[in-house]
Amino acid sequence: MNSMTQPHTSIAAQFHAAIAWWKEAGVDYDFADNATEWLAEPEPTPEQVAAEAKAVTKPVAAEQKSAPQPEKIDLLGQSPPQDLAAWHKFWLSEPGLDAIGPRGRISAVGDANADLMVLVVDPEDGDRDQLLSQSQGQLLNRILAAMGTDRQSIYLASALPRHTPMADCHALAAGGFEELLRHHITLAKPGRILALGRNILPFLGHEAAQDHAALSEYCHDDQRTPLMVAESLESMMG
Repeated sequence: MNSMTQPHTSIAAQFHAAIAWWKEAGVDYDFADNATEWLAEPEPTPEQVAAEAKAVTKPVAAEQKSAPQPEKIDLLGQSPPQDLAAWHKFWLSEPGLDAIGPRGRISAVGDANADLMVLVVDPEDGDRDQLLSQSQGQLLNRILAAMGTDRQSIYLASALPRHTPMADCHALAAGGFEELLRHHITLAKPGRILALGRNILPFLGHEAAQDHAALSEYCHDDQRTPLMVAESLESMMG
């Protein structure tokens, strides 16, 4: 045998030797530059998509079908008020308007045929004898002054008779307060209406999610009164 001939080494031995060399060098992991979505969810199969859609839509449809509708009550009764004086008396004394009764109600302020009617959802917290007598009322006074008018020249009213925090306006309107407000506006006969607050829309016969900027008229009893809906005084203060 030639002494200069190198001994034959198998491929397996060479591979293990290379791995051992890299480990000795401190490199014992394989790295790659290709991005890998380690946390990505596997694409659902068409069968899984159909099953998930059925599981989601079926309970929602059942809930919508079984959702109770607000009970509509004839709050005006058989003899509705025929003028504003009778309306104010009705508003402050009629026991059937709510479960609390007349206590704590605040009446509208102003005369019929005013050029502007300012309408809010409910009296301000702290009102006792006058509608909007607290900080929101002070803001309204400044707004009216900027418009070149004042409270004595407008008709100021609320859709609800007392301060009602977190009021379910949709249910209250559907339960009869929409009709009350329509009759109230018919008696007041304002030239224009400025309604403050998005949640006042159900009382005006519109959905709360509707674009209030698109509303320009209030239709009632064959009449059309120019209407503008703006943010509530509370939101303006914020």
